[in-house]
Amino acid sequence: MRKYNLPLLLMLAPLALGAQTTVSIDSCRNLALRHNKAIAVADQNIVGAGYLKKAAASAYLPGIDFAATYMYNQHKIALLGEDAKLPTMSFDPSKGTYKYNILTNPETGAPILDPNTGSPIPTQVAVIPKEAMTYDVHNVVAGAITLTQPVYMGGSIRAMNEITRYAENLAVSMRNSAVQDVIYSVDEAYWTVVSMVQKRRLAQGYAGLLDSLYYSVTQMYDQGVVTRSDVLSVEVKRNQARVTLTKADNGLSLARMALAQVCGVPVNTPMRLSDEELQPADASAPAPPQTDMNQVYARRQDLASLRTGIKIFEQKERLARAAMLPKLGIVASWSFSNPNTIDGFEKRFGGGFSVGAVLQVPIWHWGGNLNKLRAAQAETAARRLALEDAETMVDLQVSQARFRYDEALKTLGMTRSNLASADENLRNAEYGFREGVLTCDDVTAAQTAWLQAHSEEIDAAIGVQLCRVYLGKVLGLMQY
Repeated sequence: MRKYNLPLLLMLAPLALGAQTTVSIDSCRNLALRHNKAIAVADQNIVGAGYLKKAAASAYLPGIDFAATYMYNQHKIALLGEDAKLPTMSFDPSKGTYKYNILTNPETGAPILDPNTGSPIPTQVAVIPKEAMTYDVHNVVAGAITLTQPVYMGGSIRAMNEITRYAENLAVSMRNSAVQDVIYSVDEAYWTVVSMVQKRRLAQGYAGLLDSLYYSVTQMYDQGVVTRSDVLSVEVKRNQARVTLTKADNGLSLARMALAQVCGVPVNTPMRLSDEELQPADASAPAPPQTDMNQVYARRQDLASLRTGIKIFEQKERLARAAMLPKLGIVASWSFSNPNTIDGFEKRFGGGFSVGAVLQVPIWHWGGNLNKLRAAQAETAARRLALEDAETMVDLQVSQARFRYDEALKTLGMTRSNLASADENLRNAEYGFREGVLTCDDVTAAQTAWLQAHSEEIDAAIGVQLCRVYLGKVLGLMQY
């Protein structure tokens, strides 16, 4: 039966039903973290690294293996090509020794030799039939249960355990880096939607101003106060405002789709953000205090991955060095076969135990192992240099992020000042137009300046939010 995440289902239920629901930035982050494929891959990498760590730890323990084989042979094994005839010996009491029973010349007592072989001719022989030394090995079954216990492997087992432990830490660091990237993407898409909501409202307000002006101008034209040219000029601005509103609608729809895609939900999912009523950013808020760069280095997950990589390559040096050291192990086995030769040749299963030790001492490999060690040391040195370069880049990132944040705060303060001036200028223009002192062009110019000032203020407020998020990211302070 398939399992489901009940809290996630409750969160997504209104979305699935097409109802408008309000979601916070934390909810968007959680949705993205649950659905992001890169994070799912990173999670599986952590699981796999954990299993490899357990597999490496098992190398300390004895290994037990079973092996069996069956073989069919075409021929029997015959140790003799024909019946064997062996000479015999008799005991000579007078001399107290044994002598061969051979044919001798009665006159001289000399042995009579076989003319074909040149050997003495025995008078008596012991016969070993060929059939007695012929064995049926048509069907052979053999097997063994072997126990192997490493005693000293030159440090390679410990090095592999350290490598797998660091590999698991590396997988965690890489997942954390992926999480931070996803959160930053969610925040960027989230605040982009908020920005587009504000700009759409701004476009609606701008269109409303022009509608009101167009109504006033047409009334004044009917009374003969303004010319037809003034009416047409306002109408053009009014149409441009409607086009701007349409673009804002389309931009908002696309921004919502982008946010839904980052969150891992269908792009047409209706979501209302809790921050759509944009709260004014505090232009006087100071940047995070200066921190010790060593603390920043310790918090940064990408640097943590590089440091873990250095530790892995240091253990690879130990592996390369282990290939140059002796290795000792204990082996015990129980083997069996059918037929067996424990008590002669018998066509039945028989077996027994055996225990031994294996020692391997590398003597000369033409510098192969030494060169492997030097290559591993060079890779470790390269990783250390890469870490130093990355720390230098982090210094630059932190400086740039602080500068951008300070600049965003100053920009927001200036846009707030410009916004007050634009609002006052618009009020004066509308009052002057009603009093007949200013023209329609003066009012539309003031409205355009008002629109630009409000748009810049929205961009600056969103910029402060994004710069704050980015600064937290480069300082390693992003919560996830």
